[in-house]
Amino acid sequence: MTPFNDPPRSCLIDPLAGLRAPGDAAPDVYLTGTVFLDIIFTGLDSAPVRGTESWARGMGSSPGGVANMATALARLGLRTSLAAAFGDDKYGEYCWETLERGEGIDLSLSRTVAGWHSPVTVSMAYEGERTMVSHGHEAPPSRPEPAEASSPGARSAVASLTPGRPQEWIARAAASGTLIFADTGWDETGVWDLAALPDLAHCEAFLPNAAEALRYTRRDDPRAAAHALAERVPLAVVTMGAEGAYGVDARTGETAQVPAIVVEALDTTGAGDVFMAGFVTATLAGWPLADRLALAGLTASLSVQEFGGSLSAPGWAEIAAWWRRAQALTPDDGTPHAVLQRYAFLSALLPGKDHPLPRRRAVPTLGFRG
Repeated sequence: MTPFNDPPRSCLIDPLAGLRAPGDAAPDVYLTGTVFLDIIFTGLDSAPVRGTESWARGMGSSPGGVANMATALARLGLRTSLAAAFGDDKYGEYCWETLERGEGIDLSLSRTVAGWHSPVTVSMAYEGERTMVSHGHEAPPSRPEPAEASSPGARSAVASLTPGRPQEWIARAAASGTLIFADTGWDETGVWDLAALPDLAHCEAFLPNAAEALRYTRRDDPRAAAHALAERVPLAVVTMGAEGAYGVDARTGETAQVPAIVVEALDTTGAGDVFMAGFVTATLAGWPLADRLALAGLTASLSVQEFGGSLSAPGWAEIAAWWRRAQALTPDDGTPHAVLQRYAFLSALLPGKDHPLPRRRAVPTLGFRG
């Protein structure tokens, strides 16, 4: 594994600097999953109509899938280790280079699979929604063990739980002291039974959206659902779209709700991954629950104003720029006093001067020569 002696080279601050011992080279967070090549169309006036041709005003390409989360974590200064399969085609080469060289993500647990083409997702954004079409095949297993069977010795790991499909590495990682942060997807079986998520017992935090939380807990309010989930995990967070997020710390009894920051969304791809990255970062840093939710919501809001999932993720420079703009505006300009109070903790964290750092963004193509 690549040693981590410094925060990612493009990071403005190291949020875990106070926790690191001299010579500490362990990753802060470990992920495993599928990397897609994402092609995103935005600026569509409506959903495509059968038998017609639609023209999009915007287009971007970027690594997607688990790369969304990995990039968001790395841009917030976490030492990020990713175990994934990459195709040996141009798409796979582009995704590998973008993540390793462009974002400083450790790919020593990843592998390139000969003759396997990269999975692809085409996403179309319109009217605040998105429609996706994906294609790909499961990568052949590596020998003798899949990469995720390795023990990365990370402070934390992010996992996506699927009903009826336990993942052995989660229990092993948790037993070694790794904090597991988990989300889940839509239960295609329609059963919505928490017993079908046995890995939840190994998790530090569970972050479903409101629709998922309500179905799993049989509650009629997202806040009540969060309290029900907190009976099973130490930290339960339910994201509620425009209403923000609500969290419960079962160890301390602390609860918090932070409203969403209203922005004009260009592309919502990967917003949930960016929210998770912000929450993981702030949790590892030991922040109060409300501040964790605030950072997570802010990073997600900033991300939807750019193309693409992974390359839309903000870093500390973008967060600092937003905070300076927010402080400069008056309530008449659209910045309520409550917003300034809620994010006042950023003043002690962020540098006083602007340090613009160029970020890779999703572009309509890939592989420009030179």
